[in-house]
Amino acid sequence: MLLEYFQMIDRVEAVDLGTGHLSAKSLVPDASPVFEGHFPGTPLVPGVLLIETMAQASGFLVMAMTGFSAMPFLMMVDGAKMRDFVNPGTALDITARLEHEGSGYAVTKATITSGGRKVADCQLKFRTVPFEQTELAAIVRQRAVDVGLMDAIAASKPASGTAAVPQNSGDGQ
Repeated sequence: MLLEYFQMIDRVEAVDLGTGHLSAKSLVPDASPVFEGHFPGTPLVPGVLLIETMAQASGFLVMAMTGFSAMPFLMMVDGAKMRDFVNPGTALDITARLEHEGSGYAVTKATITSGGRKVADCQLKFRTVPFEQTELAAIVRQRAVDVGLMDAIAASKPASGTAAVPQNSGDGQ
């Protein structure tokens, strides 16, 4: 997890294209400029960064479920709950479940746990934009490779009727 670069997901552990589930892991760094002000002497991960973590896991799930045909952009956060403090050095388990995808929108539910206890959860709504309409395709696909999403997709056993996910050709397409 690189807080100052908003790279919140360290590794996608698994994705199930048949059920629309993704699990990921992150380790909060022991030190970050974020902790200098939040809070001096008592460093805590800001709640907005926990929401961003859930949004990124959900975004990876949406991209996997759509065969990387659309880029999800966060539009709305519903019912966000920060249930416990997250300190530097904390290992996080992140899960996302796809509730709806279609008509240019996607809805997910996401949860963060640590040591078996729930620390945050929410529902997230995304606008999905075809990748060819954004300049982010190559960057986002490379990030998906970096965090292991492509490996998790390859390891999953998609249910019949699930769209095939193209492998990264390295050309940004």
